Amino acid sequence: MINAHEAIPKRRQGAARQKLAVLISGRGSNLAALADAISSGSVPHVKIKIVISDQVNAAGVELARERGLTTAVIQRRGRSREEHEAEILHELDRYEIDLICLAGFMRLLSPGFVARYRGRILNIHPSLLPAFPGLDAQKQALEHGVKWTGCTVHLVDDTLDGGPIIAQRVIPVRDEDTEETLAARLLQEEHKLYAEAVALIASRDYRVVGRRVLRKN
Repeated sequence: MINAHEAIPKRRQGAARQKLAVLISGRGSNLAALADAISSGSVPHVKIKIVISDQVNAAGVELARERGLTTAVIQRRGRSREEHEAEILHELDRYEIDLICLAGFMRLLSPGFVARYRGRILNIHPSLLPAFPGLDAQKQALEHGVKWTGCTVHLVDDTLDGGPIIAQRVIPVRDEDTEETLAARLLQEEHKLYAEAVALIASRDYRVVGRRVLRKN
């Protein structure tokens, strides 16, 4: 069931921008940071057309609405992945989406979904991929005793937290760090990194060579 909230249309200005959809499941902090970066002009050529949540009570939905963004809640509980994705794809088609950002979206996308938007889906993960994919990345980092960790934005493929790496940021792991303190420091870097990665992909000034995303110039 889709529960949509339409933002008040704004006057179109300047050249056409790439239409972005952001998929969320939770608090939406990366969504908010990305929306603010776009609004400030630091991520040009992009407009968020819709924010889709698979959770009714996701805090990110309200953050999106506070920023005047169109939202849709497409619940996944008790439904097959095929049925759930069909409704999401319907909304993406409706808004003629060019790019998709996963921002804490907690359901793996099917190979068919990925194929439909191959090379146009971005995800952010709180580790230096390929290290520590999946859930509890901070816990994995602490248990392994690494001295450095970070965050990664990558293009989505059919693997878990795989796909060509667009950008990464590195931070030290402190002796006194807990999962919570490490996650909090990483989140600050995620907010900056995602905006930088989206700006690069939207600029189309890049090429993919194997698993590497390289600037053309």
